[in-house]
Amino acid sequence: MTGKSLGIAQVGTGAIALANHLPGVQVASHGEMVALCDVNQAALQQAFTATGIEKVYTDYRRMLQDPAVDAVIIATPNIFHKEIALAAIAAGKHVMCEKPLALNYADALEMQQAADKAGVRHMTAFTYRFVPAMRYMRHLIQSGYIGQPYHFRVNRLQDWGDRYMAWRQSMAMAGSGELGDMLSHRVDYGHFLIGPIARLVASTKHLISTRYDGAGNAYPSDVDDWVAVLAEFESGVTGNLESSKLAAGRGEGGKAQDYCEVNGSEGTLIYYLGQPNTLQIGKRGGQLETVAVPEEFLKVPGSPRDPHQGDPVQVFRYDQDFEFIQAIVEGRPCQPSFLDGVLVQGVMDAIQLSDREKRWVDVPKLSAN
Repeated sequence: MTGKSLGIAQVGTGAIALANHLPGVQVASHGEMVALCDVNQAALQQAFTATGIEKVYTDYRRMLQDPAVDAVIIATPNIFHKEIALAAIAAGKHVMCEKPLALNYADALEMQQAADKAGVRHMTAFTYRFVPAMRYMRHLIQSGYIGQPYHFRVNRLQDWGDRYMAWRQSMAMAGSGELGDMLSHRVDYGHFLIGPIARLVASTKHLISTRYDGAGNAYPSDVDDWVAVLAEFESGVTGNLESSKLAAGRGEGGKAQDYCEVNGSEGTLIYYLGQPNTLQIGKRGGQLETVAVPEEFLKVPGSPRDPHQGDPVQVFRYDQDFEFIQAIVEGRPCQPSFLDGVLVQGVMDAIQLSDREKRWVDVPKLSAN
């Protein structure tokens, strides 16, 4: 696809859309945000005020009839991902969808198969794959720098206390709590760096039953606030994953604890989101050292953004939207695709089953190739 600028529509205009997707689309020279859609009039008005985009919709079905729309970015509550994505695919639109892709593995698989059958480009918004340190970490592992990988461990620790989380604190709307919100990304770290997870045993905790907004109004919460997983990858690598909203004193967002470590026969690699342009590297028998990520890993190939401008904890996120648009232009699969979302959803379903039945569970097998 060449020449014409791609028309992108944003479905769901909340914080993620304003912080990540709208500026991300602006980075890509071949794409333009042409329409906004949200059932929440206040959110839609805020997005219109921030962007000046004149085409606004409260019904995504009407938006999909707009011939100026070539692709959609879905950033709605999880319960609506499947219906909007399938409608967009049926309309011949390319689709990027926020994670988790769906409420369960079967729905995610249906979305992926529909997109493949229709021949549209599809992408799951696993944003942290675009962190420079994460991309460099993958390169070092695949190049054999740390030898045979032995152990993979991650944690995401934030201090949200009993703060109101809107639809994210509703199992009916979100499908899970901390599991889908934060651990889903860390599961994808494992797939990105190591490969498929074969089996696992997991536990979750629901600790906060009432959350409060800024005015002191109380709202029920029935989702998991903490999740931990012991896993074994198909390659035999061990996995240890933990995520919590209730790690007092840890802060939140990009500055809170987001840690990933891989130990191999010849060395160790450690990533912290708060230092996205550096890695800690240690070789066997030596000590950990902090090294700068090489220039070629500071942004994805072809991205026009200057990686030395802006907050490094934020600006890498724009490469995600660049990748989505560039894949459409080049007629190639997006990375990561809906398939990657399906693989993570399979792990999430296995985690929930393990927690309910208090046992080891095999993860559904689905080739990523």
